[in-house]
Amino acid sequence: MRLLKKSTSQDGERGGTPVPSGRDARSPEAPVSSVASSATGALAPASGRVPQHVAIIMDGNGRWAKSRGLPRSKGHEAGAESVRAVLRAAREHGVRYLTLYAFSVENWKRPVAEVRHLMGLLRTFLTENEPALHENRTRLRVLGRRSDLPALTDRVLRRVEKATEKYDERTLVLALSYGGRTEIAHAAQAIAEKVAAGKLRPKDVTEETVSENLYLPDVPDPDLIVRTSGELRLSNFLLWQCAYSELYVTPVLWPDFREPQFAEALEAFSRRKRRFGGIVDVVGSEEGARTC
Repeated sequence: MRLLKKSTSQDGERGGTPVPSGRDARSPEAPVSSVASSATGALAPASGRVPQHVAIIMDGNGRWAKSRGLPRSKGHEAGAESVRAVLRAAREHGVRYLTLYAFSVENWKRPVAEVRHLMGLLRTFLTENEPALHENRTRLRVLGRRSDLPALTDRVLRRVEKATEKYDERTLVLALSYGGRTEIAHAAQAIAEKVAAGKLRPKDVTEETVSENLYLPDVPDPDLIVRTSGELRLSNFLLWQCAYSELYVTPVLWPDFREPQFAEALEAFSRRKRRFGGIVDVVGSEEGARTC
C-alpha cells in the first residue's frame, strides 16, 4: 500500500493474489481515453485508468460542524449530501464498486443520542435514495457485523438489499458496525470450524482460504482508498483487502468532499505505478508517493 497525500492547505473524524469468486487484489481498472467534463463540472482523469473499486473513509463531520458552531448532528446531515454527490461521481466516472465506511465497531462507544441519530439518518438516506439505486441499477451490499444493528435499521437494509440484488452494473457497499480486525477474526473462526469438522486440513489454509471467508468474498479488493480530513491512518478499515490498494489522503472534511474532490482522487490514482510486488509498471507516475 502506497500513500499519496494531497498537498492542499485546508483544515481537515470519520462518521462514523488472485482468488476465486471475483476477489483479486489486482482488479482491472477501466481505461480512460481522454479528459471529459461531467455534468457536475468535475474533470475526469486525463490519462491512465479509473479504479474498479474505490473505498472511502468518510472523516470530518464533527470538525466540520464544530467549525461552524453547529451540533455534530448537522455535520452528519451535511455528510449525507456528500454521499449522494460521490455516488453520482462514481457512476459518471465508471467506478463499479464504491465502499463507504459509514459506522465502525468502535463507533458504538459514541453517545447514545448520536448513534440513534446516525441510524435514523441511515434509514432516511436509504428510503430517499432507493429510487436512484433502481434507476442506476446499483446493488446495495452491507459489510460488517450486522447483528449489532438496531432491528429497524437492519430491516430497511435487508429490504433494499433484496430489491437491488439482481443489479450487477454497480455496487454500493456500506460498511456498518465494521472493523477490519473483527472481520479477520470472523474468517479465522470460520476456518477453524472447518478444520475441527474435518472439512479442511490446516496445511491447506492459504491466503485464498482467508479471502473466501471474509464478509463479502465476491467483492474485489479496493484499488483506491480515500481518506478525508487529512488523518494518516486506516482506522481498522479493510485491513486484509488493502494489501495493494493505493491510499489517497485529502485535508478536505467529508461534508465538503464532492464531485471535484472525487475526480482529483481518481486523477491522482491514474498517475500511480502499480507493480504488485513485480517490476512491470501498470499505471502512471509515482511522483509524490512514499511507501508505507
